[in-house]
Amino acid sequence: MKTKSIFAIAGLLASVALPAMAADNVVTIYSADGLHDGTPSWYGNEFEAFTKATGIKVQYVEAGSSGVVDRLSKEKSNTQADVLVTLPPFVQKAASEGLLDAYTPAGADKIDARDKDPKGLYVAMINNYPNFIYNSSVLKTPPATYQDLLDPKFKQKIQYSTPGQAGDGTALMLQAFHAFGGKDSGLDYLKKLQVNNLGPSASTGKLTALVNKGELYVANGDLQMNLAQQADNPNIKIFFPAGPDGKKTAFPLPYYIALVSSAPHSDNGKKLIDFLLSEDAQKDVSAVAQGLPVRTDINPTDENFAKLHAIMDGIEIWSPDWTKVLADLKQDVDAYGKAIASN
Repeated sequence: MKTKSIFAIAGLLASVALPAMAADNVVTIYSADGLHDGTPSWYGNEFEAFTKATGIKVQYVEAGSSGVVDRLSKEKSNTQADVLVTLPPFVQKAASEGLLDAYTPAGADKIDARDKDPKGLYVAMINNYPNFIYNSSVLKTPPATYQDLLDPKFKQKIQYSTPGQAGDGTALMLQAFHAFGGKDSGLDYLKKLQVNNLGPSASTGKLTALVNKGELYVANGDLQMNLAQQADNPNIKIFFPAGPDGKKTAFPLPYYIALVSSAPHSDNGKKLIDFLLSEDAQKDVSAVAQGLPVRTDINPTDENFAKLHAIMDGIEIWSPDWTKVLADLKQDVDAYGKAIASN
């Protein structure tokens, strides 16, 4: 959901170019950001455990939800990645472009059908929801409604990641369509909101620090990432504004994991997918990643899990038709661009 561009190998920063390693002891994962946030991070812990268990080193490349898929597409004739993790509708885009191979992970029977592609091309790894964040040292209470975000006091103090580039930004656009009862009404709202918007952002993740410092008062985000960031950003708090009907709504925005087509280390990719969906890894999803595990046999009792459910209390959940979202995405993003440009 997610667009900060960090390139790392086994969790350590490195250059964009991936180093040559023996084919039998490396796996490359292209991932949307969020799961390497926090200290410790879920990815950091799991990659270390995976290498210890298998001897396979993890090459980690992080970018935006759209960015990782775009990179896969550009490299289609010379595939570099083995595993893809990204958000909808970009995982559906990767599938539609033939960038993914069908694979049934170990333990897939413990994952609900709604969290798995019928063709076996991808499966949910961590469940999540889009939200907003605000600076609690500047604002004593969060904006109660979407209409409140149009208040002149927020001029140049709101920023959100760009729809079509970031999964979270695309989610914000879809949420506006839903909250205001249709695309035209949603675009009309986003046109009005543009008066207060600081400008486009290719990164959702970097907005957190800006809100924490008070350079921004409000930004978009997602539940897992923002909860993981709170320890390092104590001024940020999560909120869900109400729509014109008075309802606070949100929709599932999972991290999906998939095996890349023509992966150079396909067997290692399958092993990493199995590992990240294993019972042991999923047990730490709420405790460490502050997300929601996808396995039905995992019933967390940790404090973070309780916090997640408390935050979502009173939020009405709806589900987009991701096939239609993908089919309409270019048209909708173009319409969004025209709407905010005409302000």
